[in-house]
Amino acid sequence: MNNGYVELSREQWSELRKNTPLTLTAEELEELRGVDDPIDLTEVTDIYLPLTRLLNLHFTGSKERSSVLSAFLGHAEQRVPYILGIAGSVAVGKSTTARLLHTLLARWPEHPHVELITTDSFLYPNAVLESKGIMHRKGFPESYDRRGLVRFVAEVKAGAPEVRAPIYSHLEYDIVPGAAQIVKSPDILIIEGLNVLQPAPPTSLAVNDYFDFSIYVDAKVENVRNWYVDRFHKLRRTAFEDPKSYFRHIAELSYEEATAFAVNVWRDINERNLVENIAPTRGRADLVMHKGAEHAVTRVRLRRT
Repeated sequence: MNNGYVELSREQWSELRKNTPLTLTAEELEELRGVDDPIDLTEVTDIYLPLTRLLNLHFTGSKERSSVLSAFLGHAEQRVPYILGIAGSVAVGKSTTARLLHTLLARWPEHPHVELITTDSFLYPNAVLESKGIMHRKGFPESYDRRGLVRFVAEVKAGAPEVRAPIYSHLEYDIVPGAAQIVKSPDILIIEGLNVLQPAPPTSLAVNDYFDFSIYVDAKVENVRNWYVDRFHKLRRTAFEDPKSYFRHIAELSYEEATAFAVNVWRDINERNLVENIAPTRGRADLVMHKGAEHAVTRVRLRRT
């Protein structure tokens, strides 16, 4: 136990699955897997099934607490969406974690309606970033419409029947004008992003003030750098070749030129953002999943207090 956390080895954590059934096929996992992410069904069984069991228990407890408060106030019981936040670096695998949990949690009968949103949807459009002179800091906390994100989550938490969020295109590297994702009264809303555990400025609310539970996906910086470069090359041979891709010019670079480009982007942008802004929020998470060099989770830290 360390600073209010209990640390569990992979083996200890996997035993907490108990009787939780595997409801995912290898074919479904292939569709959920991120670019160059080697996750397999063993990882799902050992890591994600215990996690969904924990989240199911936590969801049930949260619902019971809400019922108690409604009874105390003499109000009619109101269904309150459960908010799950997932944070971590670029290329650490948090998007795969979010998609997996989205699928697995929706297969529990207690919470069949699960929605997933990424904070990329609340990046300022490129034109705004350019006007602010911060296009080179895309992904840093100041590049997001923080107020818009907090307002969105607050409305979902308050039980609004429909709440709209912008849509971000990774292909075009920008917000899609006029497009929207509509979230309709979910049992669980998963919010995935780099900075979701950032504290709020004084007198303001942060998006994580609305979280019922939060997860930080962790790994050594050098491992994430290697994963980022490997993923970059995979994208260079796939998505970047699309004529509509913002990074179409990179597909034409040699392997050596592309590697140098990726390493520079990692060092000057992603690693700096990780060290300065993302990693310092790790201690705010309820659960930390630490990955080893092979992308598999090696240990889990769970907050007890």
